Amino acid sequence: MVKVSIRQLLHGRNLPLPCYASPGAAAIDLYAAVESELTINPRTTIAVPTGIAIALPDGYEGQVRPRSGLALDHSIGIINAPGTIDSDYRGEIKVLLTNLSNRDYRVKRGDRIAQMVLAKYEKIEWEVVDELIPTDRGAGRFGHSGK
Repeated sequence: MVKVSIRQLLHGRNLPLPCYASPGAAAIDLYAAVESELTINPRTTIAVPTGIAIALPDGYEGQVRPRSGLALDHSIGIINAPGTIDSDYRGEIKVLLTNLSNRDYRVKRGDRIAQMVLAKYEKIEWEVVDELIPTDRGAGRFGHSGK
């Protein structure tokens, strides 16, 4: 377990903290911290507040991902999925929900709107070379695994 500091903002105070839905869940659920019902019109994107800010440790990012039920049942996705929360970001987490359907979608206070995975990452240090180590695939064509 990794300890992460969380701050509930004023408009998110009576909502549950993000949590895992089951013991085997990889992601925590994020909740909508809207004051009243919010409508996402067809083919539009809205930044939905979660009412929380977090402080991730160095070397970790939060990956904000769509919920499969919203995608399947309502064609609601996240336009920049997965969205990245950097370890030095301290502002409110907002989810860029996109309505890909032809019908209005309503977001209510406390709705589970996304999920977030904590992911460890490594920083890159470039090493400029004249040639790369060859592989069987080589340069191949884009999207081609060689078979």
